[in-house]
Amino acid sequence: MKGFAMLCIGKVGWIEKERPACGPLDAIVRPLAIAPCTSDIHTVWEGAIGDRHNMILGHEAVGEVVETGALVRDFKPGDRVIVPAITPDWNAPESQRGYSMHSGGMLAGWKFSNFKDGVFGEYFHVNDADGNLALLPEGVDIAEATMLSDMVPTGFHGVELADVQFGDDVVVIGIGPVGLMAVAGAALRGAANLFAVGSRPNCVAAARGYGATDIINYRDGSIVEQVMEKTHGRGVDRVVIAGGDVNTMREAVIMLKPGGCIGNVNYLGSGDSIGIPRIDWGCGMGHKTIRGGLMPGGRVRMEKLAELVRLGRLDLAPLLTHRFTGFDKIEDALTLMHEKPRDLIKPVVVME
Repeated sequence: MKGFAMLCIGKVGWIEKERPACGPLDAIVRPLAIAPCTSDIHTVWEGAIGDRHNMILGHEAVGEVVETGALVRDFKPGDRVIVPAITPDWNAPESQRGYSMHSGGMLAGWKFSNFKDGVFGEYFHVNDADGNLALLPEGVDIAEATMLSDMVPTGFHGVELADVQFGDDVVVIGIGPVGLMAVAGAALRGAANLFAVGSRPNCVAAARGYGATDIINYRDGSIVEQVMEKTHGRGVDRVVIAGGDVNTMREAVIMLKPGGCIGNVNYLGSGDSIGIPRIDWGCGMGHKTIRGGLMPGGRVRMEKLAELVRLGRLDLAPLLTHRFTGFDKIEDALTLMHEKPRDLIKPVVVME
């Protein structure tokens, strides 16, 4: 089969590989719609997870099941499915402890385009199919449903990690697709003042549509100073970090109230350490909690999020700014994600 792969750090290209084999609990899926991710960019051009050779990229897909293992009960060839970016091994000790995304080791629930061929191939393998696939609801657009693989659950997980409650003042740092879903998730959870940090006009417009009450433009000066001015020096209850770099945590800690919580879902692709300001963290005793986590995967979570879309409670259309048609357009979509023009939020490639 044909696939679009990371050949080595800094280099991508089309390769030929054997079609993956199907185990008794697994499924083979062909993609119907796929989306490149900023994580792919970090992986290829920053070497964020180390060198990878001839590894098919991609971890966001909606597909059609073409083969199932003998022990798969709930899916069959022809089913149209949402495939989460994180596909845990559900019998692993880590899964039984409640951290399925780390089944087999830290971050090892993230298999696609990490240590296993991803979804940018003519076929791809899904482990534990009954636990890791979700049926695509009737009436949900396949391009929009691709956002359920990663963007929606990651953004929402940032909100969960920050423990947003009714009436909380919340800052979301970074309003790319993940940050926009954090804005949407915080609004659904009842945030009061909801500050979105970003500058690109289409992202700003989408953030307002998803419930942001204020836009903090980092081009206008310190985001900490802007937030503190808008909150009359009090700071905020919760911060979700969905963008930035190793210095962003410092800003989040400063603007957070004592007793507040930071939820980080930003993939830090470079740097050796993260700075936490000693005084602003209360010399280690400020009750300012920092949580960072990889999004949960799994069928139940996908089904719940898909219901939000099916019922019209979550509109994913504003995320999709560039739509391509045809398997051979994967390279164009990934290149667009790498170059990041100002009008880009998320590209999607639809196969049919």
